[in-house]
Amino acid sequence: MPIYEYECCQCCARFERIEFSGDAPANECPECHGTDVRRLISAGTVRPQGIPRGAGGFTPPQATCRKGGG
Repeated sequence: MPIYEYECCQCCARFERIEFSGDAPANECPECHGTDVRRLISAGTVRPQGIPRGAGGFTPPQATCRKGGG
């Protein structure tokens, strides 16, 4: 059961959703009920042995959404 992250291009809200393989992707924002949502690419949670834990210099990407419309 993967958890997918989405971002609304109308209000910039981010939300998560559990989806099974046969489920359709999210098509509505739970905050503003807008229909312009997109799935985000997320970092995985599995770390192979040898990869350091912690921040490790990783900087999350800036939000690509602009308030007031995307």
